[in-house]
Amino acid sequence: MRKGIFLAGSAYIVWGLFPLYFKALHSIPALEILIHRMLWSLLFLGAVLAWRQQWSWLSAAFRQPKVIAGFTLSALLLSSNWFIYIWAVNDGHVVDASLGYFITPLVNILIGSAVLRERLRPGQWLAVAFAALGVAWLTWQTGHLPWVALALAITFGTYGLLRKTSALGALEGLSLETILLFPFAFAYLAWLTLHGQNAFMTQDSHMQILIALSGPITAIPLLLFAAGARRIPMTTLGLLQYIAPSVQLLLGIWVFHEAFDQHKLLGFMAIWAALLVYSMEGMWISFAAKKQGV
Repeated sequence: MRKGIFLAGSAYIVWGLFPLYFKALHSIPALEILIHRMLWSLLFLGAVLAWRQQWSWLSAAFRQPKVIAGFTLSALLLSSNWFIYIWAVNDGHVVDASLGYFITPLVNILIGSAVLRERLRPGQWLAVAFAALGVAWLTWQTGHLPWVALALAITFGTYGLLRKTSALGALEGLSLETILLFPFAFAYLAWLTLHGQNAFMTQDSHMQILIALSGPITAIPLLLFAAGARRIPMTTLGLLQYIAPSVQLLLGIWVFHEAFDQHKLLGFMAIWAALLVYSMEGMWISFAAKKQGV
């Protein structure tokens, strides 16, 4: 249990610190950072699979068109989520990005209801209502929807749905996704290289190291999360997931000095109230189920 909390908590802390890393790459266009992240992640994941001699799943996956189609869609959603997040961080929207990951669990509820026909409990409806109130307040105050947060939540929530119903684990799934994206990423990087715009070729050695680190920085927290998630209950994992957006929010306010006035605070407070209701309701249902089991 302790080891599981440490592993999963470490993964969320690393994810929460991502803005520091992407801010260091602010001189590189978001799309190019995304391309390098795909390619270096594939290299790192390939090394991990080679070390573990874990290749048998790959040929089996390519013999199943439905699996390839599903992971092609999840790869597009994941790359879209990555691109929006990288752009948001480097364009001064770290606070908005943190909001996206705060509301992701609530978006998951709605996706489960709409797609999987899951019936929402009263507590879940109340949580969704609080979240909708927060989004509506932020929309009214700013004059537009918090589209960065909503785009991140919807892409990651839908991605999570696809991965929840997939046949591959975390390591294999991410590896297959990066393999499927590789031809497009490599072609774009080759085009950049031919036009003298490949950042890895034009930047200094310090920046080259940072670019190459995008592989392990992407894969290591995922492996930590996968290892931790197997050791702890889902309710504990559900509470730990708020570490990442909390760290991002603090970085956005204290380190990057983004605007966070009273109006935005009220919107966030409605979202936090929704998450409190969602978490308490989930823990109560889990407690009741265990009690009945006894």
